[in-house]
Order: sequence, then C-alpha cells, then structure tokens
Amino acid sequence: MVLALAGCNRATHLPHLGSAAPDFVVQDSDRKVALSDLRGQIVILNFWATWCPPCVQEMPSLVQLQRSFKGKGVTVLAVSVDADESAYRKFLIDHGVDLLTVRDEAQKSNSLYGTMRFPETYIIDRQGIVRRKFIGAIDWNTPEIADFLNKL
Repeated sequence: MVLALAGCNRATHLPHLGSAAPDFVVQDSDRKVALSDLRGQIVILNFWATWCPPCVQEMPSLVQLQRSFKGKGVTVLAVSVDADESAYRKFLIDHGVDLLTVRDEAQKSNSLYGTMRFPETYIIDRQGIVRRKFIGAIDWNTPEIADFLNKL
C-alpha cells in the first residue's frame, strides 16, 4: 500500500512542470529541429518509438490533433528514439504521419526531460513553460485537451 501511494504521489511532483522547457536541437538525415525555434507556439512535445505499442496506438490522435489545430499556433513535435532509421521512415509512410517529427537515436532530447518510458508527452506554452505532462498513450482529441489548449 505504501509503495502504491508513493507512486501516485510521485505524479504530483513531475520534473520541469511550471518551469522553462529544456531546449534541445536534434538533427537527423532529413531535418534539424530546435525546440527554441518553436517559441511563440504551443508545443505538444511527444517522445515515442516505432517499437512501442502504446506509441503506435497514440500516433493517429496526435496527427488528428495537429490537423485540428492547424493555423492556431499549435505544433506537435514528435521525437522518435528509434535506432533503426529504416523502421522509422517506414512507419511514417505506412501510418501517414504528416506532422513535425525528427529521429533522435542518441536519445539526448528525451534524457533532458527524464523520459525513459514511451510515449511521454509535454505541453509547452507559447512562452516556453511546461504546463502538462502525460505518461502513456492518450486520446488527444478529447474536449478536455482542446479546452486546455484553447485556454493557453
């Protein structure tokens, strides 16, 4: 019972919540992405991998979220930790992933956030402050998420 309570309590003390999002630059064979370049937008920063079943389950709702908020200053940045570049590229094509994604095989960006389990997602406001953290796959197209993003 004590261990279960400690686990629940841990969720209220999330790293970086309410503070500046750690900046990073990731470059793969296609693009270079710096988190700081997205300042002024709401960023949905998602750490994921093709070999992670919950990540695969969650990806369609992230793509839909990006489509729903197109032109509203919201950017989904999906950072893959895949070591296998061909698996990553095949996944993007096979699943029609048309949002900003980059592969960080060295896992430096997710390490800055203390992310070791996937998927894990941070909502970062227009000023670069981490406002929410989600561990595990969620449905990004709920009224609660839309309401939260619209109020940022």
